[in-house]
Amino acid sequence: MKVEQTKLDGVLLVTPQVFGDDRGFFMETYNRDKAIELGLPGEFVQDNHSKSSKGVLRGLHYQTPQWQGKLIRAVQGEIYDVAVDIRDGSPTFGEWLGFYLNDENKQQLYVPEGFAHGFVVTSDTAEVVYKCTSLYAPAQEGSVLWNDPEIGIQWPIAEPLLSAKDDAGQRLRDLPALKVV
Repeated sequence: MKVEQTKLDGVLLVTPQVFGDDRGFFMETYNRDKAIELGLPGEFVQDNHSKSSKGVLRGLHYQTPQWQGKLIRAVQGEIYDVAVDIRDGSPTFGEWLGFYLNDENKQQLYVPEGFAHGFVVTSDTAEVVYKCTSLYAPAQEGSVLWNDPEIGIQWPIAEPLLSAKDDAGQRLRDLPALKVV
């Protein structure tokens, strides 16, 4: 497995080693010892799986004070996956990165605690799985507005399909000071 540090501290692009032949492929998607050695968390406590159709945008989600780090991959189809730094006092506060994750490149994105996360489906459908470093806590959940002009994410879809919660996300300037402990 190859892990690349991105321009946002802690956001890591993970490319697994894939062993393929005419029967298909095999890859290891997570190994605690290798993960720790490469700078990923050693422990995850929850796995999630979603299926969405083209144009569905989920995010930009976070929860605090029980932050979640997430290791995300598309097991079927393609998504444009985004991480936004929302850590109060961070030198990269408000900056974002986006990556295409799909069933062909098999890459994963690690989004650490202190970041908002979201994705939009660019294929007909996509199934996304992700590991979380803490349990989902609905009372602690927040949502940053997906098209906040101060962040300026360049989504590949102009008019996504949104949940009511995501459509009502907060602008970055209106977030409370979010400390990561």
